[in-house]
Amino acid sequence: MMMNQKEMLILQLIKENPFISQNEISEKTGLSRSAVAGYISSLTKQGKLLGRAYVLPNRKQVVCIGGSNLDRKIQTVQSLQFGTSNPAESSQSFGGVARNIAENLGRLGCDVALMTVVGEDREGEWLLDHTKAYVDIGPAQVISDAATGTYTAVLDNEGEMAIALADMSIYDSIDVDLLEKKWGYIASAELVVIDTNFPADVMQRVISRCQEEQIQLCITPVSAPKIKKLPKSLAGVTWLIANRDEAEALSDMQIKDDADFFKAAERILEKGVEKVVITRGDKGVIFVTQDGESGAVLPPKIHVEDVTGAGDSLVSGIMYAHLKGLNIENACKIGISCSSITLQSHETVNPNLTQDYLQETFNQYFK
Repeated sequence: MMMNQKEMLILQLIKENPFISQNEISEKTGLSRSAVAGYISSLTKQGKLLGRAYVLPNRKQVVCIGGSNLDRKIQTVQSLQFGTSNPAESSQSFGGVARNIAENLGRLGCDVALMTVVGEDREGEWLLDHTKAYVDIGPAQVISDAATGTYTAVLDNEGEMAIALADMSIYDSIDVDLLEKKWGYIASAELVVIDTNFPADVMQRVISRCQEEQIQLCITPVSAPKIKKLPKSLAGVTWLIANRDEAEALSDMQIKDDADFFKAAERILEKGVEKVVITRGDKGVIFVTQDGESGAVLPPKIHVEDVTGAGDSLVSGIMYAHLKGLNIENACKIGISCSSITLQSHETVNPNLTQDYLQETFNQYFK
């Protein structure tokens, strides 16, 4: 949304003096006080101002929107057997797709903010307290009458997921009004990354406003069932990064072989997405763009400690490379390098992740 000349003048006066009153703005511009109030309201809705105190949003490279959860992992000591008791080891860590991506990007040196919701409980406090070391949690909202989201994964003795259980009812409380109040953070971002935890109308609003305001947008689905939250048209979406099941749900086709991955990606492009990446597990990723680029990137052979969080770190690496100006093939290679760092850790976000470590890993695998 373009500002008119009067809005630009008022915004400049506020930048020069954030404590200026509406009467003073009126005197300097020759506008009535009621007209000034109207323009300020418009600037707030556009995200140029945050709230009534004329707070100007800080410019961010990335704003991540979506889930922040407590991740619980239970891994069997021996081969998993259903219908009986299995000896196992358990742990808990910080999770949530948007939160994981935000922390990964923060550890890589990006200036990133997180728009999420947690409950007014120990879990929510624990999540935010940890995350704020790497991420601006200013856009986050604490909800008093809801519990922080939880994600419980059962892994076999080789680290592969057998089943996962998610309690995400807190996200149903998010509405468009809350999004609009926080829009200043999004409007100031170079790139927005959103998962599909929030309700469909909120997803739709983010997509449409990012398109209107020409903000780059990456969508990373949380699961195949949550694909239905996305609108039919994805015009305005810069990136969509999905796994096989999510790509099948979005393209409305079954992926049986390598060629089908590209067919599914083409169908997703037809919805308006500019760049599509589909993950293929231990076969790496494929990519297709509106500009006619396409290809596949194979992953290195590594010892996998734990698959949890690998997809989130893949997205983080791709977005990090995209912000650095790399083409899509090299961005996918950076994404796979970042993912491999997570796969070799028991943590959802590898605490050893840094720019230097990522560069070393990339050079080891792809140079």
